[in-house]
Amino acid sequence: MSELKKPPRACLVISLIAGTEDIISKAMDCLAGTYGPVMFRTPLMPFDWTSYYEREFGKNLVRRFVVFKELVEQARLTEIKLEVHRQEQRFSSNGKRLVNIDPGILTAERLVLATGKNFTHRIYLGKGVFADLTLVFQKGRFDMLPWTYPDYASRDALEFLEQVRTWYLNMLKAEGENRSGR
Repeated sequence: MSELKKPPRACLVISLIAGTEDIISKAMDCLAGTYGPVMFRTPLMPFDWTSYYEREFGKNLVRRFVVFKELVEQARLTEIKLEVHRQEQRFSSNGKRLVNIDPGILTAERLVLATGKNFTHRIYLGKGVFADLTLVFQKGRFDMLPWTYPDYASRDALEFLEQVRTWYLNMLKAEGENRSGR
């Protein structure tokens, strides 16, 4: 019989997509007020993988990934999604969001995103939030899955996430936290 134990804390990774760097910077400041200092952030990257957000945000969108220094309990993913949803609403104008904020948790084994959209591979967590297993780490690298969004499988995203994973593992070790759980 398996022993039920608390898993190690996870690294909070958030994607921000908007029409301007200014909006992303303001949203990052709000997020830092909630989740603490940012440890890593990507440069602004063009977000031209899909036209999905154009009607709401316009064209020429940019994205930035941010990672927070403080590790989070994995079970908080639903709570975090609900909080960033409220922050998106604060950054709204005439009923339209100005920024898309997508949280996820990175562990030694995987990247899981939180979403409000159901699909065949997503697991319901409660309060309208689903977990999307986006990337798995095996054989020394992150691998995409059949449903992984192409932007998360891009070389830039994977290199960034692998750098974050290395830092995360060092954090667990420094804090005496076992990768398999506490």
